[in-house]
Amino acid sequence: MGTPAAFDAVKPRLFGLAYRMLGSRAEAEDVVQEAYIRWHQADETTVRNPEAWLVTTATRLAIDRLRTLKVEREAYVGPWLPEPLIGTAPAPPDRDVELASDLSIAFLVLLERLAPEERAAFLLHDVFDCGYAEIAALLGKSEAASRQIVHRARGRVRGEQQRFHSTEEARERLLQTFVAAVEARDEQSLLRLFAPDATWTADGGGKAAAVPHPIAGAPAIVKLLLGLQTRFAREGVTMRLGTVNGETGVLISLGSRIAAAVTIVTDGERIESAYAIVNPDKLPPTLQ
Repeated sequence: MGTPAAFDAVKPRLFGLAYRMLGSRAEAEDVVQEAYIRWHQADETTVRNPEAWLVTTATRLAIDRLRTLKVEREAYVGPWLPEPLIGTAPAPPDRDVELASDLSIAFLVLLERLAPEERAAFLLHDVFDCGYAEIAALLGKSEAASRQIVHRARGRVRGEQQRFHSTEEARERLLQTFVAAVEARDEQSLLRLFAPDATWTADGGGKAAAVPHPIAGAPAIVKLLLGLQTRFAREGVTMRLGTVNGETGVLISLGSRIAAAVTIVTDGERIESAYAIVNPDKLPPTLQ
C-alpha cells in the first residue's frame, strides 16, 4: 500500500500537470484523486521511484480523460476556454515550482492545438523537466519518437507564445488603463489600447450572454465593450484587477458574485488578444 506521505509530497506537481492537461480544476482534482486511489492500492515496496510512478499514472489518466473531453468540447456552445484559477490566496499549488507563463489562460488555449499525447509529452519535458527516456516509457514509444513529438509540439506552441512577451508591471498598467477607459466610456482610449487586429474571445458556454465567436479588430471590440458598459452601469457591475492563473487580470463582479474573469496577451504596449470567461460553471461564486 502506497503511503499518504509519499503521495502528498508529489500532489502539487500532479495537480499542476493535470490542470494544464485538462484546463479544468474539477477534472484535474478527479485525476489526482484517482491517482491517489491507485497509489493506495499499490505495493510501495515494488515502486523504485514513487514520484515517477505517480506522474506516470496521473499523466495516463489525464490523456484518457482529455480524449473524452475533446469530443465533448466539439459540441460546446461558442468558444471553449479553460476554467480559470482566480485569486491571490491560495496561489496555484505548484506556483513556486512552475512558471506563471506556463499557467496562463493564453498558454492553455495554445495547448488545445495539441493531441493528448503531444500535450502530455510537451508539458512533461518543457514544463516539468522530465527526460525523454521517462516520456518514452510513459507513452510506450522510442526516445527518438518522443523527442520528435516534443519538438513538433514546441514549435506549435512556443513560437506563438514568445511573439508577445511583457512584464507583469506592463500588464498591470495596461489593465488599469483598460478598466478606467471602460468605466469612463472613453472610446478613443480604448481604441489606442487595442492593437488594430486584436481579438476578443468570450466563453459563455450557452449559460451566460457571450458573443458565440471571437471578435476581431479594435473597433468591433470597443463597440462591444461600450455596449457592455451600458449594461454594467445599469446592473451595478464592478471591475477590478485580480489574479487569474498567476497573472494580473480583470475580475468583473455583480455584488459579491464573480461574473467574469478577463485575461490578456500583450506586447507591453497594446492588447493583442483578450479572453473573457463568463460561463458561471467555470467561475467561483465569490472571491475567496
